[in-house]
Order: sequence, then structure tokens, then C-alpha cells
Amino acid sequence: MPTHPTQPSLRPITEEERARAHPARRPTLFQLAGTRYIYVSTLDARPNGEVLMLAERQERHGLSGPVLIRRVRSPATFARRQRMVEEVQLAYRLNHPAIAKVHLFTVQSGKPYVIMEYVDGPTLDGVLSLMALRRQPVSTAFALYVGAEVADALAYAHRLADDHGARLGLIHRDVSPRNVSVGMGGEVKLTHFGAAYTHLGGREETQGGLRKGDAAYTSPEYLKCLPSTPAADLFSLGLVLLELATGRHLFHAALERLAEPPPWRKRAPVEEEPSLPLTHLMMLMDAYTPDDVEKATAGLPEGFRAALRKALRKPAAERYTTAEDMRDTLRECLVQVREASDGRPYGRKEAAEELARLITEASQNRDEAEPGDERLFSSGLEAHELGAATSAVTTEP
Repeated sequence: MPTHPTQPSLRPITEEERARAHPARRPTLFQLAGTRYIYVSTLDARPNGEVLMLAERQERHGLSGPVLIRRVRSPATFARRQRMVEEVQLAYRLNHPAIAKVHLFTVQSGKPYVIMEYVDGPTLDGVLSLMALRRQPVSTAFALYVGAEVADALAYAHRLADDHGARLGLIHRDVSPRNVSVGMGGEVKLTHFGAAYTHLGGREETQGGLRKGDAAYTSPEYLKCLPSTPAADLFSLGLVLLELATGRHLFHAALERLAEPPPWRKRAPVEEEPSLPLTHLMMLMDAYTPDDVEKATAGLPEGFRAALRKALRKPAAERYTTAEDMRDTLRECLVQVREASDGRPYGRKEAAEELARLITEASQNRDEAEPGDERLFSSGLEAHELGAATSAVTTEP
């Protein structure tokens, strides 16, 4: 784990830091059937009004544990309310070890909340930030392991059927770094199926021209409002894995040719105007070439390069036919990579060890972290450090 500085920087103490230093002061978000949900911290506030919070669940008989609570923006129209209900219905159907479980949906004081499995570890968005702080990507084995786990989750989701055995035709549509988490135990979890398309009960489609999900990781066909297939999710996964393995987004080279700044940290909000206009993203999608993929993957093992070449083909028909195919290819590549090094398998234990090293090494440059990235160092300042800082800084009560 990261070591803490003995001389903390003098800055105002946040309410979350006060809550960590004084757990008894944590507010109760709500109570359901004798179970209290106690606020711990805010993990993310997304541009669409959604807030992700870490909470502690306290049972009536003393059992407790962390959960992730997603406060959803109250839908303003019937269609949006219907989509929210459908999302929860879909989430209850998903039962796979690499998909974060949804426990409960509730409305409290007129606000919708989704109570979900908490993954004790960063999202891949956080891993990318840690890589930037360390100035070195994760190992190829780590990227292949994560990719195979996500592909396995997608294979399950793409095959999901209704109560009568009919395929739901599920497509995630938002496979992006912020929706994949890696736990400190090495487990990988795909999250947030809110942008998913299915045939579930006449599921409401998104309005024409309105794209759901992070546009920076979407497929060419979805960006152009063309019909999507599971291959769209595999293109998105290819973009994520390329960035995870190299530290560079595929559009990096295309942006350089267009004399634009690189897309670091530019994340398109869900159902809102993206940080890069859609017309700009379409231009980038048209501008990238197979040669860009070749250059971007130049330092990777040939098997991994071949997998990314196939996943990132513009025509959907030229990509992997199924997520199972991509998963099996990534697993084969992982075996080859390990045989070329120490010959040992790479799984949860090895991923957990590498993630811990990444956090420790990145913490050496934590003063360079962007605002908000300090959450990557989950332990933060200790209580005595908070007290020392509080005595030196005047803050609002």
C-alpha cells in the first residue's frame, strides 16, 4: 500500500476526510427493512446527474459490509422512466462472476437509488491515471488477463435469454475504462449496463441521433447510428485494451495528424453532449487507418497485436464473430506471453500483486495527480495527519 507523507500539504479538509477520521459522524442515506445504508464517500459524479457513492450496509443484527450506491437522476419523461425500470430488470438477470451484481432498487424521498456490489479497487480509468503517474503501462499479461475476463462477461451477456429461452440480443454499448473495475483481490468486473440494448419486453430504444455511453470508446457503426451487433462491444474492448497496454488511445495518432491535443481524460457523458463533438469523433473514426493500429501496437507481442488488429477492424463483419472467440484468443496469448517469461500462469493472484505494485509506485508521484485522482490512493491521510492539517488551516464549519 502507498506510504503517507509525514508533512501533509496544507489544504482545507473535505467532509469525506472528516468522515474517515470520525466514522461516528457519517450520515445515514436511508434505511430499508432494518438495514441502514451509511454514506462513506462520493466516488464519481457524472455529467448526466448520476452520482456513485460508497456506503456501508449495517444489518439489524450487526452484520455490515461495503456497497456501491448509484443515485440516478430522476427521469423527466415516461420514456426515461421506462428505460430506468428496464435497466433494473435487465440487471437482475445478469449473474456472472465478472459482472458486478445489482442487489436492490429503491426510491427514497423521490430519488431513485440502485444498490450494487462494491468492487474494492480502481476502475480502468483509475488504472490509466495510475499508469500516467508511474509513467509506465501495466504488463502485457495484466492487459490480456483483464481483456479475457471482460470478453468472458460479454460472451455471457450476449447469450443472455429471457424466461422462455429466447435470446435478448443484449449489447452493452458502453464498454469503456470507467465501466470496468479491478478489485484489490485481482477480480475483474464489468459494470453499468444502463446503455445496453436488448429485446427485453419491448425495451425502449434511445431516440434517433442520441447515443448512449462513452463516445470515445464506441464503434464506428454505433457512432453513425447504424445497427449494432456484439462486434460493436468487441471494438470497444479493443480500444480499451490498446490504451491499457500502451497508454495511448487509438485516436492519438489521428488527432496528431489533425493538429489537435490528445484525448487524455476526455470522457463523453452519457446522453449528453460529448466533450469531443460527435462530428469530431466521426472525423477521427474516419481518419484512423489499419496503419495506426500497426503503429500503436508495435511494442506488443505478435499474438496480442493480431487480436487487436481483428477487434479494431472498421467493418463489423471483419471483427471477431463472438466474444467467446476473442476471449479464447486473449487467453491463448496470455499463455504464450507467460511461457516466454517465467512459465507461470497469470490469474487473480498475479493481477492483485501487480495492481498493488502499480498503486505503490504511482503513489511516489501522487502530488502530480489531477484533482479527484487522490481517490486512487484509497487510504488517504491518516486520522492524526488530518488533525495536524486541521489545526493549521481555517475551514468553514
